[in-house]
This record gives sequence, structure tokens and C-alpha cells, in this order.
Amino acid sequence: MIRLLLVALSLVSLGGCTGLDTLRQASKPNDLYLLTPKSTFSSSLPRVQKQIVVQEPTATAAVNTDQIAIQPTPLQVQYLPRARWVDRAPLIVQALLVESYENSGKVAAVGRSTVGLRADYVIVPDLREFQGLVVSDVENTKTIRVEVRMNIKIIDEFDDKIIASDSFREYIVSASDQTPDLVKAFDEALGKTMRDAVEWSVGKINAHAANNPR
Repeated sequence: MIRLLLVALSLVSLGGCTGLDTLRQASKPNDLYLLTPKSTFSSSLPRVQKQIVVQEPTATAAVNTDQIAIQPTPLQVQYLPRARWVDRAPLIVQALLVESYENSGKVAAVGRSTVGLRADYVIVPDLREFQGLVVSDVENTKTIRVEVRMNIKIIDEFDDKIIASDSFREYIVSASDQTPDLVKAFDEALGKTMRDAVEWSVGKINAHAANNPR
């Protein structure tokens, strides 16, 4: 009986160790990654004495996540293991767009739609692409092209109508298939997309405000 009891206790102990190892593996933290706002713009960008609100971008379920999306094929979406954005991609893009407008120094005031700012114009983004696409896979070495595409609509809040709409996209080939290089490619592609979107929208708002004085 004593021998049987000792065997049973040893099995319980081994089972407990296995469970702890699994728990430790599952509890390893993910690496979190930031992206940066744009801070350099054309010197000819006009200044607009208007208040702008940036809405949270709409996005598909594949993009509306804090996971970093990679497409092995055009019809398949996977996510990088043990790596995350610091927030959902649309929220990151919204915050960085606000910072980019502020960094331009050409807008009287800008904020997110959640702060209750009374806006003259509303920026409505649609984040249509925000992923890496595997464009070649030779001898286990993957070439990944990061794709960012965003549609921007500008709404005149006074007349409640869209005054302009356009799409902006950038493709950047990552230096490698390693996560740090992929994040750098995301940052570069998003930065160029935001720069083009900010410059275009400031120009459109300036022209519309000049033709519709209030």
C-alpha cells in the first residue's frame, strides 16, 4: 500500500510539473511595437484656420486587431507569433493621423472624434490594407512587401456633405522576414501614406474654406 501511495504521489508531482511548464510557456509576454507619426511636410502647405476631427478608421476584421497581419497568399491571412501592436491598428492610425496634423503646424486645432471637439471638417478614414504580403519564398527565405492603403473622405460639418475623397497607398519591401524589419517597413509605409493624406486634405480644406467663407 505504501509503495502504491508513493507511485501515485510521484505521478501527481510529474503532472504538476508538466502543467507548470505549459503555464510558463503560455505566460511569456508578447513583444509590443509602436509606430510613429509623420513630422515633415511640404513647405508650401497652406495654413487653415479651421478645426478638424479625425474619426477612427473603419477596417475589416483581419486588420481591426492588435495582431500584425501577414498574408502568405493573397487569399490567406496569418499573424506574427509573439508580436503585437500596442493597440488595435485603426486606433493607432487615428492617433498618428491626429499627431501628424498637429506636426504639420497648418491646422488651427485637431482632435479625435471622442474628445467632443466642435469641428469645421471631419476626416473619415477607411484603412483598407495594413498587412505584409509574401511575394516570394525561396529556400525558406521570404520576401515580404508591406502594404498600406487608406481612403480619406472630408466632410464639411456645416453643410453635412462630403467635399472630397481620395485613396493613398504605399508598398515597402521589408529588409528581411524578421519582425523588427517588418515593423520598420510598416512604419515607413504608414508614414508616407499619412504624409500624402495630410497634405492632400489640408489643401482641399483650404480651397473649400476659401470658396465658402463663414
